[in-house]
This record gives sequence, C-alpha cells and structure tokens, in this order.
Amino acid sequence: MHADTRDFSADARELDDAGLDDVAEARRRCEAFRAIFARLRAEIGRSLVGQREVVDLALVSLFADGHLLLEGVPGLGKTLLVRCLASATGLGFSRIQFTPDVMPADITGTSILVENEATHRRDMQFRPGPLFAQLVLADEVNRASPKTQSALLEAMQERSVTSGGETRPLGRPFFVMATQNPIEQEGTFPLPEAQLDRFLLKVEVPPPDRETLREVLERTTKSDFALPAQVVDARTILAAQKLARRIPMAPEVKDWIVRLVLATHPDGEFCAEENRRLIRIGASPRAAQAIASSARVCALMAGRYAVSFSDVRTVARAALRHRIHRSFEAESDGIQSDEIARRVVRSTPTELPAGGAA
Repeated sequence: MHADTRDFSADARELDDAGLDDVAEARRRCEAFRAIFARLRAEIGRSLVGQREVVDLALVSLFADGHLLLEGVPGLGKTLLVRCLASATGLGFSRIQFTPDVMPADITGTSILVENEATHRRDMQFRPGPLFAQLVLADEVNRASPKTQSALLEAMQERSVTSGGETRPLGRPFFVMATQNPIEQEGTFPLPEAQLDRFLLKVEVPPPDRETLREVLERTTKSDFALPAQVVDARTILAAQKLARRIPMAPEVKDWIVRLVLATHPDGEFCAEENRRLIRIGASPRAAQAIASSARVCALMAGRYAVSFSDVRTVARAALRHRIHRSFEAESDGIQSDEIARRVVRSTPTELPAGGAA
C-alpha cells in the first residue's frame, strides 16, 4: 500500500457539518462529494481494468455505510478490487481467507494468558482478530462454517465483537466486502437468506469483454503492478457518509421504493401477475432501507441535490437480487433471482395509476 503524506483534513471540512438548508452551501458540499467520488473511481481505475459498474457500486456501498457481497467466478478481479479500494482510501485493511476449519475466534480474536516479565504475574489479555480493521475482505465467505459465518455477520450488524463475555466496538468506518464463487459448491456452506439480508448490495461480477481482456494483458504482463495511491482518508469517508444521509427524497420517490419492495411479495397487491409464480418469499424492510441509502449516494455521485427515480433504478436490482427467495417453479425454469429483480423493477410503475391505492 502506498504511503501518503497528504493532509486530507480539507476534504473532510468540505463535507463536515452537512446542513443542507442553505442552497449555496448544499451545492458546495455536494460538489465536494462528487469530486472525492471521482478521484476514488479514477485512482482505482488505474489499477483495475474495466468493471466500472462494479467499482461504482462498491463505492456506493462504502459511502452508504453498508456491506457488499461480490459474486463471480475466480480470476475476475474481486480480490484486487478490495485491495485497490483499501489502498486508495488508506483504511486499515485485513483479509480473511475462509476455509471450513476457520473458527469464530480466528476472526474475532481471543484472550490468552500472558506473563508480565517484571512482576511475573499472569493476566488474560485480548488479542484482536482480523475483524478489528476498517476494511475487511471476507474471501470465499461461503467456505466458512455456519458458526463462523454467524460471527462475521453479527459483527457486520452490531459493529462490535463479543469475546469472553465482553463486547468490544469495532472501528469506524467498518466495511466488509465478501466474495463467493457461484460455480464451485462442493465443500461450501451457502449463506442462509437471513444472513444474506445483512449485505447492503450484492454485485455480480461479469467476465471481461474482448477490449478489457486485451487491456488486462497489456497492463499486467509488461510492467510491475502498482496499487493505487491514497486519495481519501477515514475522516473524509465518515463525513461523506454523514452528508449522504442528509440528501432529501421526495415522497413520490419514497413511495416507489416502498412499492418496489412490496412488489416482491407474491401475495401483495403490488406484485405483478407474471411475477407471483416466481417468488416464494419477498424482500424484507432492509431492502427498502438499502435502496434509499444507496440511491442517496447515487444522487450525490451524479451531482443532484435530491434523489431521483433514476438513482433508485441504478441500485434497486443490486439491493433486491439477494433478498428474493425463488419459488420451485422459478428454480425449475432456471430463472435467477437477478432476473426476477429486473422484472420487478420493470413492472412496477414510478407513479400509481389513477384510482390506485395510496
């Protein structure tokens, strides 16, 4: 990781105390956020070829203060993305390579007996595990046992770790990026739906196209690889998260988010007829929270001072695809949850028809 002596306090001050009552002040802070987002995107792009949408949604998750699940076959740059993000943000980074024999104490930390050399007294001291970092890569999370998965996901939800009867808070920001391989399922423990719900977004990493693969070859086989330089720090990220939470959202946009989530419930009034047979259980209220918080970041990213329908559309599938439980009919027809989420967004109008339910 690059050492950087730059003072980032000016960036944090640009975003801090994010009162949006004054129009000029709101515009200045939103432009500062957009500039920071663009710097991060550009710096990561120097090391990671292509995957623009994946990078953008990873940054959206970071600034929305949520966690991200990356799914894709090996070799698509999932781990590299996390390393690049850690380098560009300067966040404390740790990597957990999950295998079935990794125990909860291996990731949360444990208390050990330590002898004081001066007094020769023995005391129990806590040795923190890799979860005590600001950015955690949970590599191949579906290879961990259910017990270890639960320890990780508890830390993600509570932002704290309990060990030896004592609860210890984790640092902020705390951002988990987990990866999993959708193809190789032997020796894995797929995450239950209730645990998948803890991830703000799920991003499916696509294979590279012809031009992208050619650029990968050019960059990686001719010269030494270098990680991105640091362009933001933790204080700036926390200020940006605070600003994003203050972005206004019109009642019409909020209502569409609500109806999108309710449209995943097969017995509900907003579910389209063609989707009812495909869904067993719909998305939870966390889906609405995830869409709203992510859409606020998208609005800032696009230079808007309020959330639009297009911002919601940008993140809706990523927020819904891992929260929709397919029916047996959908499974037998080979219809994936991502396709169901796409159909839900397409079939749910942004405005209720005349005479529709309020």
